[in-house]
Amino acid sequence: MITKDIQLVTSYSPLNNTNLSDYQTIDNVKTSIASDSFSCLELQSDKINFFRFITNGVLLNFVGVFGLMGNMISMIILSRPQMRSSINYLLIGLARIDTGLIITSMLLFGLPGIYPYSGSLFNYYYKVYPHIAGLVYPLATIMQTASVYLTMTVSLERYVAVCHPLRARSLCTYGRARIYLVGIVIFSALYNIPRFWEGKVKSEWVGEYNTTIYCPMQSTFRDNEIYQTVYIHWLYLICMYLLPFLSLAILNAAIYRQVLKANRERQRLSRLQQREIGLATMLMCVVAVFFVCNLLPMVINIVETFKIPTEDVFDLNMMINLSNLLVTINSSVNFVIYVIFGEKFQRLFLFLFCHNSLFFPGRESPDGTHEDSFASNGERSFRLHRQSTSMSRNGGSRHSRLNGSTNESRKFGKTPSPGPCVYYPASRSKEISAYTSQTFIGGPE
Repeated sequence: MITKDIQLVTSYSPLNNTNLSDYQTIDNVKTSIASDSFSCLELQSDKINFFRFITNGVLLNFVGVFGLMGNMISMIILSRPQMRSSINYLLIGLARIDTGLIITSMLLFGLPGIYPYSGSLFNYYYKVYPHIAGLVYPLATIMQTASVYLTMTVSLERYVAVCHPLRARSLCTYGRARIYLVGIVIFSALYNIPRFWEGKVKSEWVGEYNTTIYCPMQSTFRDNEIYQTVYIHWLYLICMYLLPFLSLAILNAAIYRQVLKANRERQRLSRLQQREIGLATMLMCVVAVFFVCNLLPMVINIVETFKIPTEDVFDLNMMINLSNLLVTINSSVNFVIYVIFGEKFQRLFLFLFCHNSLFFPGRESPDGTHEDSFASNGERSFRLHRQSTSMSRNGGSRHSRLNGSTNESRKFGKTPSPGPCVYYPASRSKEISAYTSQTFIGGPE
């Protein structure tokens, strides 16, 4: 537990509230928290410095670089015209927010984690980092808040699409997704405004190096006990952990029950419904990773809020470094989940980045990428359904129209594009899907 007689100076910790707002403790330094009598050259123990070097200096930077590349690829693929939908717009926003969170994590933890153990990056640790921390730290908390609530919004969107399909067409739209994203960013910025006044910079002349060094420390505003108790501990615990975790647990439990029910009746589901269930399953994996990676930060925050002694259980500073790594991993692995569980995402990834390979030789687009999620893009899916219904009722006119379009394409030397996917059942009967509001013609697929 961080006590008031331990000077907090060396590092902001924006991924879990414990030392994200408390910066980082210096072992065995017993000075007043509001005093400037400590030295910026004081470092933590060799054991903690080594652990910090491995978790932050090596692993966090490596994971961060991978996450930046993965999020960039995700944004490229999800922004393709054939991927346009409300859920994908939210996922693009999540990728952008996670990219910002990774960058701030590397600036606040990754690069500063190298010097105390290795002695490298002296100028960054003592001259660059202290001056940028006051700005980067609040940005990190904004990104973290937005990432948490965007994850919750994605689950809410899937809950409506899977469990309340009749409302999906009006609630799960591209325009509403924009409103949700903008609202979350504004809320995150307003909620974290006080973070801009939590730190200040201390300067110190070091004759041994013949230079002035700097280190960040907490401000008198941050020292206020009421501010620490209400905003930093309780409000953070409720808004960043209890409310999101409880909401995600309830929403995904309902989605999971519906997925189990759908799997039992899989033979009766249309391809469109199966894609909706597959998308819900993929996003449940995203939420599962979120739970795993944010569990330790939540435990650390609870320890600080309720002032639980931990000396005999674990070293709090080491757990803080580990939790920051876990949160960075959470922001970096969504791309891997999309590739593994998202069939449409996987096809576009192979098409865009393996275009000259054996996967899609001579193809303009991979199979299936023109199909859209019904619940996430109700307008276009409804239009395609209406067109396919009219075509199936008017076989002759459909045949002539297709021939006309084929001849038109041949005039320009192009291969005719595939028409909408139409099913020809043996017998016609109308059913209302349990997962979408679409009325479809039943029959073998």
